Amino acid sequence: MSTRLATLAQWVDDVASLTKPDSIHWCDGSDSENADLIGRMTADGTFLPLNETSYPNCFLHLSDPNDVARVEHLTFVCTTDREDAGPNNHWMSPDEAHAKIDELFDGCMRGRTLYVVPYCMGPIDSPLSRCGVEITDSPYVVVNMRLMTRMGQSALERIEREGKFVKGLHSTGDLDPERRFIMHFPEELSIKSIGSGYGGNALLGKKCHALRIASYQARSEGWLAEHMLIVGVESPEGEVNYIACALPSACGKTNLAMLIPPDSLPGWKIWTLGDDIAWLHPGDDGRLHAINPESGYFGVAPGTNAKTNKNAFDMVTHDAIFTNVARTANNEPWWEGKKTGEPAIDWQGRPYEPANGPAAHPNSRFTVSATNNPVYSTLAEAPDGVPISAIVFGGRRKELAPLVYEARDWQHGVLIGAGVASETTAANVGEVGVVRRDPMAMKPFCGYNFADYFSHWLSFAERCDKLPRIFHINWFRQDDDGNFMWPGFGENLRVLRWIIDRTANRVAARETAIGHLPDPQDIDTTGLDISDDVMHALTSIDVDQWQGEIQAIGEYFDTYGDRLPDELHKQLERIAAELKGVAAKAS
Repeated sequence: MSTRLATLAQWVDDVASLTKPDSIHWCDGSDSENADLIGRMTADGTFLPLNETSYPNCFLHLSDPNDVARVEHLTFVCTTDREDAGPNNHWMSPDEAHAKIDELFDGCMRGRTLYVVPYCMGPIDSPLSRCGVEITDSPYVVVNMRLMTRMGQSALERIEREGKFVKGLHSTGDLDPERRFIMHFPEELSIKSIGSGYGGNALLGKKCHALRIASYQARSEGWLAEHMLIVGVESPEGEVNYIACALPSACGKTNLAMLIPPDSLPGWKIWTLGDDIAWLHPGDDGRLHAINPESGYFGVAPGTNAKTNKNAFDMVTHDAIFTNVARTANNEPWWEGKKTGEPAIDWQGRPYEPANGPAAHPNSRFTVSATNNPVYSTLAEAPDGVPISAIVFGGRRKELAPLVYEARDWQHGVLIGAGVASETTAANVGEVGVVRRDPMAMKPFCGYNFADYFSHWLSFAERCDKLPRIFHINWFRQDDDGNFMWPGFGENLRVLRWIIDRTANRVAARETAIGHLPDPQDIDTTGLDISDDVMHALTSIDVDQWQGEIQAIGEYFDTYGDRLPDELHKQLERIAAELKGVAAKAS
């Protein structure tokens, strides 16, 4: 297998001349190819087969202990003009970046195989999909890309028809953190990554292509590439609404995407279209239509159990790849929060000792095909995507943010998204639990200046005449004793129900300075052990706290200077004035 597309063939030749592999393999995505790669990795210890009876066709990969998460400080957006990358990105000039990383690529594949991985992000025949080619020396990357994308011969055929693709060059290199870089060249639609085998740094179709490069591509082409789940919510009457929700990594996206309705809400169904990334395009009907560019899940293992996410818990019992989890004595995967079994071997291959820290790495992962999900929606393959009724932003806030509130209009909704803050998690390198601004949950993933990104969002008020309503959620409010006030998990459907009712104008809301809040009685709490006082607290705002929050958002916006759209300043000024008025009346 090779290609009849001259530009692709030349690029592969150029990369081979630079990296000097022993051989070149063009990936066709076939079952036989996958079995051969797994066999090789099993033989050399890269893959450890798990219990064939309880976890058939499942394997464990243990990465280098210094290579376990995204490395944002080593991730660069390389634009000709530094301001085009913005203060939200680490910047390097394209010439300097190419020179620096190409020096590391020189001869890095000696003794290795160069794999050419053609892939399609999105349904293979969808006009909303985009293609890419990743060159890598990691068979681990190849088998993961087969699960996460439409990879192989069909993707190559589309690339040859269209004559265009995103270029991604990856090598694990020597895994030296001092020689590790992830470089993005949005003006060239290309990516270069070296020194890491971790999924977010090495599976270039994922965050690198589907968000950083695609967000830049989307601005020029008039659509949105977003860090969002897509979920279908079906009522007992058969009404289906599709919701896109942006939450930071390890903040419950996968759980929400695969939510199981509680017994107290009979007849409701949830359909998963995607758990991480959404591409939203204006449709001929004036609505935003979304596709999931991925075909699999790269989910966080810790905390996943039969209660938090039964669908995910069940779907990883076969045909799954685990990364950096622990093992039990009978060779089953184990992680903190699994609720079954006991760890015997930790994620570094050592006999488990509590003194050594968690048995599974806090950012340990599973990779699995979306078709393993029992509630995977057949419309995930729909070429035209699904119409979005609501866009939801959120994050981890112990206080301040109510359980749910709605934006007044699209422009206000963009402000809500732009001002999102959340506590950091183990998916990031660095301190855990720090509150940081994470606009639209895109801080690590936007491939250009956030000020221009906000302007692009605002422009959709003129592009679509039936835009989704915008909301903000917060499952993570805590009381004075540090206990979560809302039960979460499947009970979150109650909040989604209120959101859907608002989009259909079936329920009223209270007008406040920050947006429309639900009346406590309009959130169905039937069967929940939750007091009226708690519901009042969850659906109320603290004016003093919010005055501080609006000031903090303004200070954050100031970092973008004159490039920030005036509309966001106007929205902030309106809210600040209304909060001041409420405070004056209270005093």
